[in-house]
Amino acid sequence: MTAPFVRPYRPADLAAVYDICVRTADAGGDARGHYASDLLMGDIFAVPYVTLEPEHAHVVDDGAGQAVGYVLGTADTAAFVRRYREEWIPMSAARCPLPADPPVTADDLMLTLHHRPERMLLPELAGHPAHLHIDLLPGWQGKGWGRRLMSSFVDGLRAAGVARLHLGMVSTNVSARAFYDRLGFAELAVAVAGPVTYLGRDTSPLG
Repeated sequence: MTAPFVRPYRPADLAAVYDICVRTADAGGDARGHYASDLLMGDIFAVPYVTLEPEHAHVVDDGAGQAVGYVLGTADTAAFVRRYREEWIPMSAARCPLPADPPVTADDLMLTLHHRPERMLLPELAGHPAHLHIDLLPGWQGKGWGRRLMSSFVDGLRAAGVARLHLGMVSTNVSARAFYDRLGFAELAVAVAGPVTYLGRDTSPLG
C-alpha cells in the first residue's frame, strides 16, 4: 500500500464513483435509502461525466487502489448537454425511466432533472462554459484533497484552452461555500437559481 494520491479516473473506479456520489448527495450528507435505487444520484450527477468525458475526471486513491473522492465535469456544458440527451439518456434508460408528470415522488423529481439536461444551459453561465462536481467521502474531507482535486481539474481545463468554469451548489451548504471561496470562486448572478448558488472562476492556477 502506498500513500494516498490524486490520479486520473479509470473504468475500475465506476462502482466507487456511484458510492461516493450517493454518500455525499444530501447537501454533502448521506443519501443512501432516500430513493428507490442508490444508483440514481450517480446516474444523474456523476457517471454521465466519467462516461462521456473521462479525460476530465480525477480521483483520490487511498493508496490501495480505492477511489475515495472525485472531481469530474465537462469542458463545454452545451456540448455535454447534447451528448447527455443523445447518448446518456438512452444508455441509462433501463435504470432511469420517464417520471410521472407532474412529479409525485422524490424519485420523480430526480428523474425529471435527468430527462431535462437542458436545465444546465443558463444564459448567465455562458461565459463560464465548463462545469464540475466534486465530492469526497467524509473521512477524507478537510485534509487538502479537495484542493488537489480541483487543481487537477482546473489545470486540465487550462491545457484544453478553456478560460472559465462554473459550479452549482446547494445554497445551505455553508462549508462547501467556504471551500470554494478559498479557491477563488465568486458568485454568479442567475435570475432563476432556486435553492442553488452558482459560482465561477477562471482557470488560472489555484493560489
